[in-house]
Amino acid sequence: MLEALANELPSGTIRYLSKVVAIEEFGFHKIIHLADGTIIKTKVLIGCDGVDSLVAKWIGFKQASFVGRCATRGYLESKGTHGLEPSIMQYFGKGFRAGVIPCDDRGVSWFFTWTPTSQDKETVENPAKLKQFVLNKLQNMPIDVRSIIEETDINSFLPYPLRYRHPWELMFGNISKGNVCVVGDAFHPMTPDIGQGGCCALEDAIVLARCLAEAFSKESMRDIKVMDEEEKAKELYKKIEGSLKKYADVRRWRSIDLVASSYMAGYIQQSESKLATFLRDNILAGFLGSLLLKKSNYDCGKLNSS
Repeated sequence: MLEALANELPSGTIRYLSKVVAIEEFGFHKIIHLADGTIIKTKVLIGCDGVDSLVAKWIGFKQASFVGRCATRGYLESKGTHGLEPSIMQYFGKGFRAGVIPCDDRGVSWFFTWTPTSQDKETVENPAKLKQFVLNKLQNMPIDVRSIIEETDINSFLPYPLRYRHPWELMFGNISKGNVCVVGDAFHPMTPDIGQGGCCALEDAIVLARCLAEAFSKESMRDIKVMDEEEKAKELYKKIEGSLKKYADVRRWRSIDLVASSYMAGYIQQSESKLATFLRDNILAGFLGSLLLKKSNYDCGKLNSS
């Protein structure tokens, strides 16, 4: 997918290994300093630089918070058919949860989340030790399912500390500031428990493109053609600022909903308390399944602004 998107852009548009290291204001523009020494002057700065976003920090967001769990995941393409039923299989244990999801007749995706202890640090930093740690925890998993994880390339075993942005930060914080905004994990990092992080980022992109299209439309630009350069820059800045505020208003509550729902789904599914376990296994299993479907059944509108 990334390759398909990249092929639609002019050559040289994407600069790899060049994350943003500094942002400065320059009149109605922003000056972006990249790690490779490149300096870019821009009319609009869209921060989609991940959970540790410098752009998010610049507009006032705090560092995303650790939820107390880590995760690793992998994918295996079998030489033949894997023989698994086309359904999501989840397994629970003390301090961990695992899931196996057949993608087609040959491909299987899986995940493993756990609550780390102080003794786990050396284990999780070594892929071989992490793989053994996962397999040891899943000793009671059916052999045909466990073998999927066992056969997965060792380089897939990397630990990911799960982080999220507190809903009240999204409620009261800046999503846009002047001609700067954030999207994706820079905006709403969330736990993966309802599988909506990437989907939410795509929704952001559609809404943002639609809002910015209004600022740069022929009708909008016609109004400023007769102005001098300084007035043009000022008026365009105002139009961009208004478009980004509109984007922020549209996306704020959807993001709060998904971040909070993901956190609660993960908390309930991996809680070790007897009450939470009882509720999860006997009452909430169906609810969590319907919640996932409900959250994914969302229409962010069409891309075109007409």
